[in-house]
Amino acid sequence: MEMNVFLAQGATIAIHLIISFINGLMVKHFHVRVNYTRKINHFFLFFLPIFINSWLPYTHTMVSTFIGMGIMIGILGIYIEPIRHRFTWIGIAFLSFDRPEDRPYTLLWLTTQVIAGSIVIIPLYTYFYSIGMMQLIYIPILINGIGDGLAEPVGIRFGKHYYKTRALFTKRRYVRTIEGSACVFITSIVSVVLFKELFSDLQFMAALFIIPVTMTIVEAISPHTWDTPFLYGASGLSIYGIFMI
Repeated sequence: MEMNVFLAQGATIAIHLIISFINGLMVKHFHVRVNYTRKINHFFLFFLPIFINSWLPYTHTMVSTFIGMGIMIGILGIYIEPIRHRFTWIGIAFLSFDRPEDRPYTLLWLTTQVIAGSIVIIPLYTYFYSIGMMQLIYIPILINGIGDGLAEPVGIRFGKHYYKTRALFTKRRYVRTIEGSACVFITSIVSVVLFKELFSDLQFMAALFIIPVTMTIVEAISPHTWDTPFLYGASGLSIYGIFMI
């Protein structure tokens, strides 16, 4: 295993913790909405590995991807209550994604979503690798990373048409918007178009219809703060079905 794999993962985690700390300070002292700082964290976590890889390049394999996922799951352990109360900077970083409406489930939802998302995406990696089309993995990743990432801030800023969804472990209902869900629809279209060359003409037309509609519906009905495994699973099954054509 290349040393750069571990150096890159370490750099990603360190920078992300710094960003979370800065965002936590914004929440604490400048009363910036957690709904926004949480998504800033989301986008940094999504795009940061791309920039880190240009600085510490390494060969991307399924093993290196699984190592990254494992480290991500493990790092969430520092946010448990005893640790974040003992170390002020960790508590401040936690504020950057601790939405008041999510309490007391913030960390539970986040951790279980990361674990479930990892469990779902591993078979996708394996399947796409087996058919020699690893690039296809970027379709669900882009939809989740960009589409779902934009859904909340766009919904808060521009949303006018509301609907409600449920969450795990509680009967509380949470609000989403059609405007936010539209981000998933548009990102799905763009993602399919970006990888058009991987499909036959018939498969591309099917993907252009099936994937955006499916992803938008799945995001709309997924449990609050638990979209990732459902978006990964639904997009993977959709692509698998399309390749059966």
